[in-house]
Amino acid sequence: MLDALWKLPATAQAEAVRSAEVSAVELIDSHLHRIAEVNPQVNAVTQLLATRAREAAAQVDRRRVAGEPLGPLAGVPFTVKESTAIEGVPTTFGTERFRTLVASADAPPVARLRAAGAIPIGHSNVPTLILAGMHTRSELFGDTVNPWDHSRTPGGSSGGDAVAVATGMAALGLGNDSGGSVRIPAQFCGVAALKPSTGRFPADHRVLGPDDPGPASQMLVTDGPLARCVRDLRLAYEVLAGTDPRDPRAVPAPAYGEPLAGPVKVAVVADPGGQGVHTTVRAAMATAADALGDAGYDVREVPGVPRMEEALEAYGRITATEFAPSWPAVRELLGTGGDRYIEMMMEQTPPASAAEFMKLMGTWMNIRRSWAEFLDEYPLLLGPVFTEPPVEPGLESRDRPGRDRVASGMRLCTVTSFVGVPGVAIPTGVVDGLPSGVQIVGRAFREDLCLGAAQEIEDRLGVLTPVDPRPAGGAV
Repeated sequence: MLDALWKLPATAQAEAVRSAEVSAVELIDSHLHRIAEVNPQVNAVTQLLATRAREAAAQVDRRRVAGEPLGPLAGVPFTVKESTAIEGVPTTFGTERFRTLVASADAPPVARLRAAGAIPIGHSNVPTLILAGMHTRSELFGDTVNPWDHSRTPGGSSGGDAVAVATGMAALGLGNDSGGSVRIPAQFCGVAALKPSTGRFPADHRVLGPDDPGPASQMLVTDGPLARCVRDLRLAYEVLAGTDPRDPRAVPAPAYGEPLAGPVKVAVVADPGGQGVHTTVRAAMATAADALGDAGYDVREVPGVPRMEEALEAYGRITATEFAPSWPAVRELLGTGGDRYIEMMMEQTPPASAAEFMKLMGTWMNIRRSWAEFLDEYPLLLGPVFTEPPVEPGLESRDRPGRDRVASGMRLCTVTSFVGVPGVAIPTGVVDGLPSGVQIVGRAFREDLCLGAAQEIEDRLGVLTPVDPRPAGGAV
């Protein structure tokens, strides 16, 4: 029975615990056995919290025996990105300097998942400082491996969570996304992920001190869950949404909006910005579009999305300007080689003057307005997550052409983070041994529409994971 428990969806795991079909301790033990078997091959779980997880599970079991109500995620194990705080555990950011940076409290999303009965089973790997690149390789923990093919990157910066979920080491992962960091690893590892609207989930990213960061870090970074199926993603969304006094940005918007009249229009943009898309990604787009059409959506191909190039330029200038004062210290922390990804960005994108920055903030608002008008006509957008299949590890830090190729590949993720709208990454199948996928983007605070469309795609195309790790070349 233990061998089978880790394979179940999170919703089924929680139901089995609530109904006393299995104990929470048995559920955690099943995942700990899976971690012992698989993690040495993929290196996704960094700080294993075995004793704490078993103690938390025993508490869930005592509450059930006492007749107390259990939460919707009762006993379900989840991983937490190394940049997100778990009380009493170091938040290392994957760097030696922060090995002893013990968190005094859970980050708001960790606290919400705990309150729903879920149990953190370990931290998960990230690129060093979440800044060393798209590939999940940290100074402290090394490389995380894509379970489908060891010669391909699992993506990042939430790559550890994606691999943990894809291989059955955890039912859910908690990552964050400021330009694709949950959606790209979801595509590369064959799982689903949600980047919520800006302000949908409460967060507190002040890990290193009491001061809040600048506007780019405040507005672009959103915590988001990863799961193997949309039903699990929906449940995590319901738990994570809401307000919290630690985050005045969080908006008390309803988790579900009013149904839309008539068939929902879906704009299909196969090649955002016209920079090119790999044939397998185009095929994934066509497959997803057919699935939505079969489900009754009004699917229409459109030439592009609003102000793509302008949005990418503004994103780069704003983030570079905010980042510039701290770059010398950060560069030292990243070390030789680890600094190449950001160094190339800083060389290419000079910081703005005060006057230029003020103008850029107005441009940001103006681009968000253009997107709101676009999504008023098309409530949903179907587009690529990354415009290529999974690439080789470290491509973005190797040289300028590699970095430009990766930046181009993630361009729709970057722009949708910039305008603050939700996106759900959903798998569409396996091509040449590697998972393929798309994303559904929606109006601000209409994650429910994105999740509904993703569910229709999944219902027709199936779920790809859990998967056992495979060697280079993807052979079983």
